Amino acid sequence: MPDFSLENDKSKGVLLGILSAFCYALRNLTTKKHVTNYNGSTIMLYQLIIVTLLLILILFFSDFSNFESQLPLLLLIALLSTTIGHTMMIHFLKHFSVATASIISSVQPIFGIIIAYIFVNEIPSVNTIIGGSLILLTVIVESVRSRK
Repeated sequence: MPDFSLENDKSKGVLLGILSAFCYALRNLTTKKHVTNYNGSTIMLYQLIIVTLLLILILFFSDFSNFESQLPLLLLIALLSTTIGHTMMIHFLKHFSVATASIISSVQPIFGIIIAYIFVNEIPSVNTIIGGSLILLTVIVESVRSRK
């Protein structure tokens, strides 16, 4: 960040990223308590309903004029990487700690990048490839470590 100011878009992005990571960790800890009593798909359905109710107001304040052309690809990415990925992550919580499951689930952005490359012909930058490689390396190390 060039400077820490709420008028700076990069600062806002970093703060929203931290808030997102906090909410994700809170969700994982809460889900871990219920994963033994409920099916992972059922838990994801409950989460989807809650998030939909919380975000429904955004529909009235956002501009979706360019949304229709992007809808098929957005649904594809949502179904393949997000829905399936999060459901699998909840199933991981039955067998792994929250920390391990969260690290393993961090491969979701990599699936999004691969899907974007295949279907939209979007070529990732060198920094994206390096970041994805670091994520994959972390997931491999954590998977091996958690087996021991």
